[in-house]
Amino acid sequence: MKVSDILRVKGNTLYTVTPDEPLARAVDVMAEKDIGSLVVMEHGDLVGMLTFREVILSIVKNSGQVGATLVRSAMDDHPLTCTSETDLDEVRRMMLDRHARYMPVMDRRMLMGVISFYDVAKAVVDSQNFENKMLKAYIRDWPAEDEPSQA
Repeated sequence: MKVSDILRVKGNTLYTVTPDEPLARAVDVMAEKDIGSLVVMEHGDLVGMLTFREVILSIVKNSGQVGATLVRSAMDDHPLTCTSETDLDEVRRMMLDRHARYMPVMDRRMLMGVISFYDVAKAVVDSQNFENKMLKAYIRDWPAEDEPSQA
């Protein structure tokens, strides 16, 4: 299974911010849209990811306040990325190694979407459920064997 399989099911809605937007505005968007990440774009290029993890770290760093902090100072400016052709097993390994919950999907310099660890886990569970269903149907329809002849 590939990342493209997840994007096909997930759809193509993307939420972005620029690095010079106030962090408070980005937090408002995340809360309003009930999302855990925003892609940070500048001049059409991916320049970072802002997730709830970076927001919390920024708030802690600023004594519990968002204040006038800009997205640029809170974002991850080297986010983990993949392509739509990346195999899901590789994505799982990458996300686990970096403790990443969100991963932008890129086609060269073009942002194709964002997948979450939840999306990956759901795809794996759905695939396993399908395989289990197929195996159970196969076993249920197993042809009866002929009795061995007594010679």
